[in-house]
Amino acid sequence: MDLGGYEGVIGLEVHAHLLTKSKIFCGSSAEFGSEPNSHTCPTCMGLPGALPVLNKKVVDFAIKAGLATHCTINRRSIFARKNYYYPDLPKGYQISQYEEPLCTDGYLDVFENGGKKRIRIKRIHMEEDAGKLVHESTIEASSYSLVDFNRSSVPLLEIVSEPDLRAPGEAILYLKMLRDILVYLEICDGNMEEGSFRCDANVSVRKRGEEALGTRAELKNLNSFRSIERALDYEIVRQIELVESGGEVVQETRLFNTSDEITYSMRGKEEAHDYRYFPDPDLVPLMVDEGWVESMRAELPELPAEKMERFMSQYGLPRYDVEILAGDRALAGYFEEAAAFFPEPKTVSNWIMSELLRELKEGNLSAKDAPFGPKQLGELLQLIKDGIISGKMGKEIFPEIYKEGASPKRYIEEKGLVQISDESAIVNTIDKVLAQSPKEVAEFKAGKEKLLGFFVGQVMKETKGKANPKLLNELLLRRLKGQ
Repeated sequence: MDLGGYEGVIGLEVHAHLLTKSKIFCGSSAEFGSEPNSHTCPTCMGLPGALPVLNKKVVDFAIKAGLATHCTINRRSIFARKNYYYPDLPKGYQISQYEEPLCTDGYLDVFENGGKKRIRIKRIHMEEDAGKLVHESTIEASSYSLVDFNRSSVPLLEIVSEPDLRAPGEAILYLKMLRDILVYLEICDGNMEEGSFRCDANVSVRKRGEEALGTRAELKNLNSFRSIERALDYEIVRQIELVESGGEVVQETRLFNTSDEITYSMRGKEEAHDYRYFPDPDLVPLMVDEGWVESMRAELPELPAEKMERFMSQYGLPRYDVEILAGDRALAGYFEEAAAFFPEPKTVSNWIMSELLRELKEGNLSAKDAPFGPKQLGELLQLIKDGIISGKMGKEIFPEIYKEGASPKRYIEEKGLVQISDESAIVNTIDKVLAQSPKEVAEFKAGKEKLLGFFVGQVMKETKGKANPKLLNELLLRRLKGQ
């Protein structure tokens, strides 16, 4: 997109729900999707006299996220009260971290067009989520809102980048990498539809080459990669057009209309002082020692970027393949198991990215839940390599053996699909077809070599598609040339 000498400047604030069983400051369940207001208690409802108690698992998860994104894990951090009024915030404040967060000064590297760009992460801090307003309408066209407090005090990580992103495409690459990391760590399910991975974006524009930042607008509650990209595209162009026409960008919070694909003003943008942050008097400073950090480091899995580099060096796969395979921990595991059974990594990768991913998408399943396992895929590929069935036949039967979770070898034996690789049997069928097609044989010998496909088709028809295609082509050419 040509921006006429301007560039976008984007910083992202990601909110990730953590996969803890209970909430951050009380023992109520953090499960998603339950009956409204069924997971509440005096603490998360903000009733007088109820005191918060920090959930250690939340800190464990935050440390892991910080280590995985190359952050400094601060030995001392403070919980603060972020004061504002909203109907779904029962205490009138949100417990968060402000001046002294747990994790600071990290980064993620994103890869695009063969290059690498480093996106700095300013901070990762823990906080509690607010409740949820449910908007209803009556027949009389009047409307009202109900409040579900199940989400109140569900643990969140807020991950704040520096304004290092310059284009919507870069922002999506960063978000996908960050989401993959959190899912790899098994601390967030990354479900954007349910709001467990959502994003706010701070956007401004400036002339290329300038150092100073322009006035930024905040885009709130973006919950799909498509919406994020479209919203950023629109907002950057909107600000450029505003500046070019002599207007000024206003510091404000804006929402994205997914139907019209435009952003619109919601309210003036709050600054930190508007929230009147101060340390929460009910929570002591959080002290994290070296032993705690190292115990979390020991639990880190091989992360997506590391796995991508290993897949390229160990298996010789191109970056396109490894970005798909290593982006999903379960899919990466499936690939490695299949490649152990059938040690031709590129062939395995091709079948996973085409046949397997199509079936997984159709069934909305993860690779770990696939009814057709990596050993079965390896068995199928070996049958094709050995000439028992053709690659075309393998692709034709894949949907059925996938759904049944069947042994490919047993399936083709039961269905009578074993490929004919007996040379004499194929020659006999070729001779029969040639005898029935004297006109076409004469035309072929006169130079009309495109008729080879006709003869292949006729032999395949006679053998019900079972003739070994490679052997058939060789024998057919020899017969037609009188050898």
